[in-house]
Amino acid sequence: MSTTTPAARRPKAPDTRGPVRKLLTSFGFQIIAALVLGIVAGLIGRQLGATHDTHTVLSDTLDKIGGSYVTLLRAAVVPLIFTAIVASISNLRRVQNAARLAGQTILWFAITAFIAVSIGIVLGITIQPGAHAGTDLAKGAPSTVGTWWNFLLGLIPQNFLGLAVGTTPGPVEGTFVSSVNFNILQVIVVAVAVGIAALKAGRKAEPFLAFTESLLKVIQRVLWWIIRIAPIGTFGLIGSAVINYGWDKLTSLAWFTGAIYIGLALVLFVVYPILVKSHGLSIKQYFSGVWPAVQLGFVSRSSIGTLPLTERVTERNLGVPRGYASFAVPLGATTKMDGCAAIYPALAAIFVAQFFHIDLSIMQYVLIIIVSVVGSAATAGTTGAIVMLTLTLSTLGLPLEGVGLLLAIDPILDMGRTAVNVAGQALVPTIVAKREGILDLGLYNAPRGGLPFAEDVDDEAPESVESAADEAAVGSAR
Repeated sequence: MSTTTPAARRPKAPDTRGPVRKLLTSFGFQIIAALVLGIVAGLIGRQLGATHDTHTVLSDTLDKIGGSYVTLLRAAVVPLIFTAIVASISNLRRVQNAARLAGQTILWFAITAFIAVSIGIVLGITIQPGAHAGTDLAKGAPSTVGTWWNFLLGLIPQNFLGLAVGTTPGPVEGTFVSSVNFNILQVIVVAVAVGIAALKAGRKAEPFLAFTESLLKVIQRVLWWIIRIAPIGTFGLIGSAVINYGWDKLTSLAWFTGAIYIGLALVLFVVYPILVKSHGLSIKQYFSGVWPAVQLGFVSRSSIGTLPLTERVTERNLGVPRGYASFAVPLGATTKMDGCAAIYPALAAIFVAQFFHIDLSIMQYVLIIIVSVVGSAATAGTTGAIVMLTLTLSTLGLPLEGVGLLLAIDPILDMGRTAVNVAGQALVPTIVAKREGILDLGLYNAPRGGLPFAEDVDDEAPESVESAADEAAVGSAR
């Protein structure tokens, strides 16, 4: 892949901040502080009588803060993905081995998914979470079931951006609120088609491609403003989760919850570091680089909502070229889910089989692997992993009522699953870029000093230089 020489870095202003101010302006510290304060606020709310069904001023406030932040992230996702993919495809005319990069990306998606689902199967057989579950768990078949037909039909765009308008019950009885939903996989399909068409159009499409690239820069700036207030959103999301779900629901499914988090920890802290080290990269730099996105993924429970930050850290911290990252990271946000689409469905399927006293055959274990590696794209545009779980259960012929057993604790599990998803979505582009010799090792190994991003420069210098204090607090790449 051809690359351009990076622009000269602007001399960095001396850091005159004291240790206290440096700590307070650290993005990582702000996120951790928001996590702690959110848990405290949630516990206070529960002490005041707030639950999932009983609302108080505090619980409603936390819910609005967290929900509003997720809404902001989701609102920016569609224009980001569309412009990023179109701009990325337009750069293919300057790239010599674009097909090889895409093939390597998909291959490593499959390799890491295979490792993750294998860990899930081993843990399910060893720990046997279904045999330790209580018998008083709620049961019920899901209203929507994931199938291969639904997945294939979901690839066909219903309109230009895969948008769908629906209605939900409003806050007042008898009222309804209109809502607009989007299918990320359809957005990607449309963006890829538009990008390829623009390439085929040649010189006549140059004004459109130039506009798209400019629009992408504007959207990225807006997204960074949203990311800057992530600690506020984290506070609301964690506080609301503690109030709504608490920790008591883990009791009857403690073995299953433990197995899930053991599997997630093995992938995140054992498998990923081994892959990083085997490619000659620093494990410490990988984790310090990707951690802001992992934190946001944990509290937001949305790979799609975290996509702007994941792409940002992949480019600015891990040194993946922007043209490649803008292709690989959005693709990974919809199809690269080692937590939701590999570990979780494998363990959940084994749990359901054990709970209903069904012996799985070797062929069914093989099917679990195939479904997890091939079918993870079925989770695109959904919250949580319910679609992937129903797809797995229906493929194996297991009772779909098993989904109802796990719904109560799904939000708690989804936090860890999404964190692993996000870490993997940044890992694969990094590995591929290193293997292809296009990784910016200087940027990868750059000191970060507690900031969310290593400091570098944009392709074009800004018209006005922001203050050194603001730059240090934000940690943004200039």
